[in-house]
Amino acid sequence: MNLLKPNIYNKDIYSINYQKLKDNNIKCLLYDLDNTIATLDDNQPSKETIKLFNELKRMDFSIYIFSNAMPKRVEPFRRTLKVIGVPFALKPLKRNFKRLLKTFKKEEIAIIGDQIFTDVLGGNKAGITTILVDPISKKDLIITKFFRLLEKLLKRGDYHE
Repeated sequence: MNLLKPNIYNKDIYSINYQKLKDNNIKCLLYDLDNTIATLDDNQPSKETIKLFNELKRMDFSIYIFSNAMPKRVEPFRRTLKVIGVPFALKPLKRNFKRLLKTFKKEEIAIIGDQIFTDVLGGNKAGITTILVDPISKKDLIITKFFRLLEKLLKRGDYHE
């Protein structure tokens, strides 16, 4: 298994086939925050994101914001979206993924994020489904910019579903 290759690629969180995930027994969705569900400049989720998350809850998904960001960054999104927040997730380390495995089986969890070296690598190390989406903004943290250069080399392969 290539730890840097996602199981699924989608353009954004809105183009994911959630019914297919449900049909494949996925029960828990872990969303990265920055550049996956919001830009670095956003302080609240968009109306489109709120609508999506409400629909996913109606589909009985358990939803987490699973982010390496600080609690003060995650909290407004967690509160508005009425989901569980896991700040300082320390992706790609497996520690916080393991905590979720007390509630869900590996086969029941998918992580959705825009970064190969945090979201995809961490999810693959934990043995869960990984879904890579394009970043929604070009603005990144300095450390992320470095990893984006490495990602460009990796993305020459075909990640499309």
